[in-house]
Amino acid sequence: MSAGRICIREVDTAAPDESAQVAAGRMHSRKVGTLIVVDKEQRPVGIVTDRDLTVRVLAQGRDGGTTPVAEVMTAAPKTVSEETPIEDALRLMRSGPFRRIPVVDSGGALAGLLSLDDILDLLAEEFAEIGRLIHSEDPASLAGE
Repeated sequence: MSAGRICIREVDTAAPDESAQVAAGRMHSRKVGTLIVVDKEQRPVGIVTDRDLTVRVLAQGRDGGTTPVAEVMTAAPKTVSEETPIEDALRLMRSGPFRRIPVVDSGGALAGLLSLDDILDLLAEEFAEIGRLIHSEDPASLAGE
């Protein structure tokens, strides 16, 4: 299965030049903890999280209204293509370590967001299905009788 098949397609974004306060307001209104920062061509150039805003703006006494997202985001995020196998995406996330990774189309534009939770949900469904299949097997047929 590919990253493009299970990623979330409605991704909340921010512009590099918008203020940290505007970004925080969007996170609050959309009930998300992460925004993908995109350039004018919608290519991911950074990721900003609620933790970034807390640690890099509030804790340092910076003015959220004048601090641009570009100064507090994690720049140049790793990305995966829509065709990237889930196993490769998971390997990349574990090497980071990060819990979310932007999914890009063939032109490098943001196509979705893949989270560790998405992958874990998929695996849980797969394991549950395997469990149902095993449970439904006739014990006699499993014993070779």
